[in-house]
Amino acid sequence: MAFRRRNKSYPFFSQEFLIQNHADIVLTLVIFILIALMFEATAKTAILFIQPQYNVTTLSPGTGEVTVYHYGWKDGATVLFYLCIVIILHAVVQEYLLDKVNRRLHLSKSKNTKFNESGQLCVFHLVSSVWSLYILLTEGYLLHPSSLWENYPHIHLRFQVKFFYLTQLAYWLHALPELYFQKVRKEEIPRQLQYIGLYLLHIAAAYLLNLSRVGLVLLFLQYLSELGFHIARLFYFTDENHQKMFDLWAVSFVFTRMATLTLMFLAVGFGLARSENQGLDWDSGNFNTVLIRMTVLLLVCLTQSWLLWKFIRFQLRRWREFRHEQALRKKTAAKQPLRPLKRDSRESWTRGGGADCLSPPNITIFRCLPSKCSRTTYKARFSSK
Repeated sequence: MAFRRRNKSYPFFSQEFLIQNHADIVLTLVIFILIALMFEATAKTAILFIQPQYNVTTLSPGTGEVTVYHYGWKDGATVLFYLCIVIILHAVVQEYLLDKVNRRLHLSKSKNTKFNESGQLCVFHLVSSVWSLYILLTEGYLLHPSSLWENYPHIHLRFQVKFFYLTQLAYWLHALPELYFQKVRKEEIPRQLQYIGLYLLHIAAAYLLNLSRVGLVLLFLQYLSELGFHIARLFYFTDENHQKMFDLWAVSFVFTRMATLTLMFLAVGFGLARSENQGLDWDSGNFNTVLIRMTVLLLVCLTQSWLLWKFIRFQLRRWREFRHEQALRKKTAAKQPLRPLKRDSRESWTRGGGADCLSPPNITIFRCLPSKCSRTTYKARFSSK
């Protein structure tokens, strides 16, 4: 299966060959791992990449035996496998969805790059927000907010929770080689590295510090806000008159920042601070100390403040550009000459009431300087005589 149209062939293992065929190469590696499941000698090794590890069977009062998971170093193999899966899905979305839309829109090169970026992130944020909302509803975290910090540490995770975090890490790790595969401009690389690093830092911190429940709510809010932004940008690229959706996104962005800070202070600042299980214990996964709580709160507060600062600067720049465009429109409107007025002979006849008042057909009367007006009138009278 070929993911990109090949206009010309390149030497094997050259830079252009790897960029053009990276999805096919990764697909081949995935197929080899799946084939390894069929043989007993390699099945145990292949299962490390496909299935989440560290499962434990516990007894639940209501449902009986329940299989839960915790984290360990073997999760790196699972993340690596699903990183390859995400690269393949990235190529599928690009080839069979975004490229077809780009051919119809005929965008410029810079807009085409931004359209592809927003299209990929729009699909990811939509899937992740729906998935995280489903987990929050099925686990009952939204109906019982106190469960976000009660019974900490939350070392035992359901399959869907652990798999969600592993795929999140896989997606944002896959974004790093995609900067090379997509030939991103050097000016755009620092900006993309910033938000990729922030996502990896926050997701890994929530996963390793056993703050998975709080992290689920924060990721849901963040992905929902980002989904609105990228949808607004996609509509803007199709038609530049669609700018009202950016105003809706601005409201949701500020609400997300406020909700994130409120939830963090409620769960970490007050909930975990009042918990009876205090102290640092690596074996039990307890990281409920004053230093760690303050570090987590400081990290989240700095991130949200930085995002708000960038948002305010963006809105001010956009407002200044809008005012500048309005001023230019007023100047150009004032400099433009008025259009000529044409009068028909029938209109002159009916208004004048006789042949003496009849003007020659198709005579143009200009609203301009007096000298030119008199000159035009003289020619008209001379021609009528």
